[in-house]
Amino acid sequence: MPTEPGILAFHARCEAFNPADAVNASIEQQRQWYDALCAEFDAPSPAGLTRRDAVVAGRIPIRHYRPAEVATEVRIFYIHGGGFVVGSLESHDAICAELAHGARAELVSVDYRLAPEHVWPAAFEDCYAVLEALFADGRPLVVAGDSAGGNLVAGIVLKAKTGGLSGIVGQVLIYPGLGGDLVSGSYIEMAEAPGLSTKDVAYYREVLKAPADSVFAHPLKADDLAGLPPAFITGAHFDPLRDDARAYAARLVEAGVDVTYREEPQMVHAWLRARHMSPGAREGFDHLVHGMARLIGTA
Repeated sequence: MPTEPGILAFHARCEAFNPADAVNASIEQQRQWYDALCAEFDAPSPAGLTRRDAVVAGRIPIRHYRPAEVATEVRIFYIHGGGFVVGSLESHDAICAELAHGARAELVSVDYRLAPEHVWPAAFEDCYAVLEALFADGRPLVVAGDSAGGNLVAGIVLKAKTGGLSGIVGQVLIYPGLGGDLVSGSYIEMAEAPGLSTKDVAYYREVLKAPADSVFAHPLKADDLAGLPPAFITGAHFDPLRDDARAYAARLVEAGVDVTYREEPQMVHAWLRARHMSPGAREGFDHLVHGMARLIGTA
């Protein structure tokens, strides 16, 4: 267990809205609990920031964020977490707003289809469709996401490389799940970590039903990572997904990719939501914004 009072208080508040055994409840109940949890950690919008909702490909909801100060033509494409089962434009609205404001760049978030109603590759296809649509005007992108969103980021970046789609100038992976083996390293050491257990990870994978041999679903299985865009990767020490982030960062470095890797020593999974009550989360968020800004060119 971490010892920082702020993150312990954060975890206690989370469990009051989303119990540790939430995955045993119905999908409808899980989503109700998650929505309530996200609302609990909502935050005021940065001054001058505007939002605009739209639809891509006739069916995929997206949200545009424009901060009061925009210092670059590069946009951020943000993909939310939630185990592929929960989450929406609303669940990560405050996080997206603060990232756009801090990086001084426009940001677009996506409301991809969720499992189990829509299993693999529905979420992946939605995110890639938005990626293609955003490239239509020729502006470069940094692609970012947390947890399941980090998985989707790594996957669509790999597909963009194999498909010859250029224009991604950076990738940001926040405590991502990238297809680790579930039986070694942090999956054992942090099997009962606060906020996310190894059993939870296994549950989400079973619900998603992604093929075991798909490198887009399990980016750690990709043979060749050379030529991928620069990356900022941040993990949480008390998280079963920790070693996925470590291993992917190391493999990118071995492939010659420019990588900045941080591991927040007192943080648990989903620490982004603790940024206004935990000093460690605040520091991690500040580094995240700076790392994103460096990839964008506004640092």
